[in-house]
Amino acid sequence: MSAVNEIRADYDVSAGVSGDFSDDFDDSRPIPTDDLPDERYLDRELSWLAFNQRVLELAEDPETPLLERVNFLAIFASNLDEFFMVRVAGLKRRLVTGIAVPTNTGRSSQQVLDDISQMTHELQERHASAFHELVKPALDAADLHIESWSDLDEADRIRLDELFSEQIFPVLMPLAVDPAHPFPYISGLSLNLSVRIRNPKTQSVEFARLKVPPILSRFIPLPDDGTGRLRFIPIEDLISNHVGELFPGMEVLEHHEFRVTRNEDVEIDEDESENLIQALERELLRRRFGPPIRLEITDDMDPVTLDLLIGELGITEQEVYRLPAPLGLTGLFELSNLDRPDLKYPPHLPVTSTQLFPSEPTEETDIFRSIRAGDILVHHPYESFATSVQAFFEQAARDPKVLAIKQTLYRTSGDSPIIESLIRAAESGKSVLALVEIKARFDEQANISWARKLEKAGVHVVYGLVGLKTHCKLALIIRQEPDGSLGHYSHVGTGNYNPKTSRIYEDYGYFTADKQVGKELTRLFNELSGYAIEKKYKRMLVAPRYLRKGLLRHIRDEITNKKEGKSARIRLKLNSLVDEVIIDELYRASLAGVPVEIWVRGICALIPGRKGLSENITVKSVLGRYLEHSRIFWFDNAGKPIV
Repeated sequence: MSAVNEIRADYDVSAGVSGDFSDDFDDSRPIPTDDLPDERYLDRELSWLAFNQRVLELAEDPETPLLERVNFLAIFASNLDEFFMVRVAGLKRRLVTGIAVPTNTGRSSQQVLDDISQMTHELQERHASAFHELVKPALDAADLHIESWSDLDEADRIRLDELFSEQIFPVLMPLAVDPAHPFPYISGLSLNLSVRIRNPKTQSVEFARLKVPPILSRFIPLPDDGTGRLRFIPIEDLISNHVGELFPGMEVLEHHEFRVTRNEDVEIDEDESENLIQALERELLRRRFGPPIRLEITDDMDPVTLDLLIGELGITEQEVYRLPAPLGLTGLFELSNLDRPDLKYPPHLPVTSTQLFPSEPTEETDIFRSIRAGDILVHHPYESFATSVQAFFEQAARDPKVLAIKQTLYRTSGDSPIIESLIRAAESGKSVLALVEIKARFDEQANISWARKLEKAGVHVVYGLVGLKTHCKLALIIRQEPDGSLGHYSHVGTGNYNPKTSRIYEDYGYFTADKQVGKELTRLFNELSGYAIEKKYKRMLVAPRYLRKGLLRHIRDEITNKKEGKSARIRLKLNSLVDEVIIDELYRASLAGVPVEIWVRGICALIPGRKGLSENITVKSVLGRYLEHSRIFWFDNAGKPIV
């Protein structure tokens, strides 16, 4: 997704490299909370909406380059679509099924839905206002014009008449609603026209639905008018002004745009499914027909049409969003890609880590030799993904000394060179294991396709543990060394193995030839691919059994150090912070006087700066050119920092 945020399940198999840990610390026991006030969390859904508001603020900021503002408008819309499809849908499902599970703030699902409705109505209106009042005038000033049909002269209209007849009309499919034609299925996120027509002979009034073909460009370029301006017209505006051609002999009374959002979350009973891929494919098909949860309409829609849509879709008034056209501003991604470098962030060329330079200028880099020389930490996108992570797999695929490659794949791009490296390695006889997380939300179908392609090439493909999402980003390469021993070359990262997102996601990747890390990764891959249950790791924190455990130990060590008069401080960089046990321990650290600094991009359920609870906690959110995706945990450890 081109999103600034990724909404994920609460329980993942994640991994990170840390210090030496024994297994004698048990955080599964109940932790008393009598020392903390009851109302100590922010609602996670409202916190997410506050995050998306910060995305919108980037679009509103005149200091942001213009086409980047356009991009942030599209990101805001895309994020909100996914929020409704997953989070709002989940809350509504609780209501329908009667599962009265309170939220993290102790409020009912209906109370949260009411707050979400109020906040999203305000945000969507603000989003539309940002487009019409701030960004669109700025585009006009930059000679990038989004025109309406009424703005066009006769010459433009004649050219567009021809384009409509030849390129658009043949693709359109008007669907009537009458006793012989039931109300049609409205696909999620599709842009549609509602049309009310009258038969001049019988005076009967009918309704028809016209879907705007998603395969066509959302913004149609207008012919060059000799001024050097780039001009576009939304495709729905062009279709609306030719809608009469679709109903010859009928009188068009009204036509309006509307858009439906459906519940598109995926639910699989993995314990009952004999074949996970087949079960997931059935669920993906069912997802297309999830119940509607939001109806967006243009603000000029007549009451008769609105009542019809509400009745047929089963939507409540609270779920209707009246907005000025155009709807579905995710279409602005098209315009944000225009070739106007003067209206974008300055180009940035990633550099190669100095540790990955070849020993001689005329030689190629031997990445395995570089890793043997010392651990390597790369910081994307500032340091190149292509000359580090991608090169790691490419060299492994062609190196005859490499015996095995093991890797997790969560999200990857459609033309991934890493996938191709795995295929080449398998075809050359190497043992290759790929753990493909086919439940990566909204990438399920793509990951199923990659899994099948890898299997055909001879890669051993597995799908992780039942009931858990495999979210760790790990790779292990086993290589025969000149002395006959087997070397373990490990990569542990915060980012997906995706060359495209590596250019816009801020992430860390850690390469090491450390034998202990390699052995533990071997055992972890065995656990993910087989039936082994690893009881103990010395260098790794693996969720869901050990990650929280290790973090709690470090937080408590800082509390102890502070009480003993030693230096103490905690610094965390996170995507989201919603784990209540961790939050409570951070509150206790604050109450003990430990300074806690948190940088969190998205959801944060912790309340900072509250007297008598979190006075020593500060929380900041960093949004901008790159999506802050890395996770870093820093503990002072009495002046001997642990990261």
